[in-house]
Amino acid sequence: MKTALVWFRDDLRVADNPALLAGVRDGSVAAVYILDEESAGIRPLGGAARWWLHHALIDLRHELDQLGIPLVLRSGPAGVVVQDLVRELDAGSLYWNRRYGGPERGIDAGIKAWAADAGVHVESFQASLLHEPWAVRTGQGNPYSVFTPFWRAVSAQDFRAPFDAPGQGDGAGGRAAASDDLDSWRLLPSSPDWAGGLREAWTPTAAAAQQLLEQFLADDVADYSQDRDRPDRQGTSRLSPYLRWGQLSPFQVWGTLSAARGSDGARVFASQLGWREFCWHQLYHRPQLATENLRPAFDRFPWTWPDASPGKAAPGTAAGAGRGAEFLKTWHCGTTGMHLVDAGQRELWHTGFMHNRVRMVSASFLVKNLGIHWRLGEQWFWDTLVDADAASNPANWQWVAGSGADAAPFFRIFNPETQARKFDPDGAYVRRWVPELGTPAYPQPIVDLAETRAAALAAYAGIR
Repeated sequence: MKTALVWFRDDLRVADNPALLAGVRDGSVAAVYILDEESAGIRPLGGAARWWLHHALIDLRHELDQLGIPLVLRSGPAGVVVQDLVRELDAGSLYWNRRYGGPERGIDAGIKAWAADAGVHVESFQASLLHEPWAVRTGQGNPYSVFTPFWRAVSAQDFRAPFDAPGQGDGAGGRAAASDDLDSWRLLPSSPDWAGGLREAWTPTAAAAQQLLEQFLADDVADYSQDRDRPDRQGTSRLSPYLRWGQLSPFQVWGTLSAARGSDGARVFASQLGWREFCWHQLYHRPQLATENLRPAFDRFPWTWPDASPGKAAPGTAAGAGRGAEFLKTWHCGTTGMHLVDAGQRELWHTGFMHNRVRMVSASFLVKNLGIHWRLGEQWFWDTLVDADAASNPANWQWVAGSGADAAPFFRIFNPETQARKFDPDGAYVRRWVPELGTPAYPQPIVDLAETRAAALAAYAGIR
């Protein structure tokens, strides 16, 4: 019996994993995870994501061990590594769950072409999105660019029920192959070890994901529509990193949510799952989402780009011109003098997470009040978020900047002071992360909100 090779990517779980089930049906399974930092177009992981991946792989290996399936770790260009491993194992079949980024799809297509010539059976499956981006179109046959009709079309579909995990020993007997030592990948920070807050905040396992989902639906979903905008409350699910790494599938979330779907909170929560789908819909059809404005008019917007290479720098708005590097550093460190922004930036650095309402406020402050290009904010979040997602991260930044699909109008500029009064009325969230507030140690605001808002609107008028 030839070995079936199952290639894990952003689906680090054994339950509801159709690629794994397909391999088990073949009778003899080996699994591989490839750290690909060499293939053209593949975006290297940020620091917080690397930390999560290390622990998620430990958890995945443990779960596969219970099934008698060996997990091989390899690094290098995935197209080469997969071919080498198939030959080493004399594998007769290769299975994976689909990816939707442009470079990733190119790699997968190349492997499928090679496998056809080599006589290796290859099959891929839908596992990380509720919808296939190419299958959902407007009445004119185009990709969706507005969320509401997109989600109306997607949520009306009948989604499959999640699959159970294979039984113990179902896929045992796959041939072993040499594996990299996980520690040799150096995914964890060392000098200095800045991940103490991440360890306090998260348990990066599939079991923890299931427990968090069940707890949220039992205790919090009923009030979700009211509490989701309150960073001072535990009103959100915090499932995003588990979905990003595939330790939890959207089918598992949707299936579990179905029992509570009649409530307003469940409906609103389901729409947040819809926004994740919409972001991936955008990335599939616009692979340069992280580097190009979806609205070409914004190519002329005078954002500041500190330390930009020649030809990339913009002249800057009245706020950012000449002080962009200084402003960017204070934003990174949470020392802007804007209480809610600083609290969010410090929460991010400590835990690898930021409440979504605060993400919008902080992003708006950077691109509109400080006049700094949204790509620099997106890059910082990519490096510091444990849920840094190739689609959601740039799509959300473009939404705030006004340059994206179905974006917030540019004139929607989140006032940090107003937002704090409305969503952190007692100041509990700010006090937790900015304990020196009200003392001489806390800085004065680095810009005037009214003046910088006016400058941003004037710059926008200039590109219209």
